[in-house]
Amino acid sequence: MPILNKDMQVCMSLAARPSNIGTRFHNFLYDELGLNFLYKAFTTTDLPGAVAGIRALGIRGCSVSMPFKEAIIPLVDRLEESAAAIRSVNTVVNDDGVLTASNTDYEAVSSLLASHGVDPTSRVLLRGSGGMAKAVTAAFRGAGFEHLTVVARNTATGPDLAEQYGYEWVPEVSAAGDADVLVNVTPLGMRGDQQDVLAFEDDRIDAAHTVFDVVAFPSETPLVRAGRAADKHVVAGAEVIALQAARQFERYTGVALTDDQVRRASAFSRAE
Repeated sequence: MPILNKDMQVCMSLAARPSNIGTRFHNFLYDELGLNFLYKAFTTTDLPGAVAGIRALGIRGCSVSMPFKEAIIPLVDRLEESAAAIRSVNTVVNDDGVLTASNTDYEAVSSLLASHGVDPTSRVLLRGSGGMAKAVTAAFRGAGFEHLTVVARNTATGPDLAEQYGYEWVPEVSAAGDADVLVNVTPLGMRGDQQDVLAFEDDRIDAAHTVFDVVAFPSETPLVRAGRAADKHVVAGAEVIALQAARQFERYTGVALTDDQVRRASAFSRAE
């Protein structure tokens, strides 16, 4: 990494529970490519103040995580189509004080559905209704999936999300029908107080052919482990976070990454 200097461009992330994944991913590549950039993770209880700081201090780019993905929308100047369509943001780019928001989560999930060859005729059970769930649900709809059920206890966001994309909603997994693809977009299995919780029961996993866990940390969540043990096709959150970070990196720096660079940066970001 270059010695800190006045011309260095700074990128950052905002999350309720910051991790080192994005910090390590971006700084690894800045160093390898000799870019005069620095990346740092933050949390805040003052989102308007944080966004004003991005604008005032010339922060080049900002990754946005829970619970700020929707709340940040009125604080930016422009929405790219990926963010405007789903009303959820995960990336902000600052061009001379003009803040443009996009959603590279949507882009990453869309790409993974294609690269993993997930059949659009599959019956999908998607658990979650927050900002990330919006991106994932929109990606499934955009990829042509007709049969998807949103599972969410929240009786406001769950039905709204399902209705927005023409899908069904149920409040509990037990109320849903059979599914070929199981998708977890909740904190269940995330490192912390829910890290041992399995998002779907074993009988659901046995009946499915694909398990997709958006939780990225740890990479081997209980659902991912159970899916592998049952010999199911598994799409892990580690893939999502690497691809979305690569899209962010390109927006911040103008440098397109190779698959090998993304793979190595992702491995470095997850090293203990």
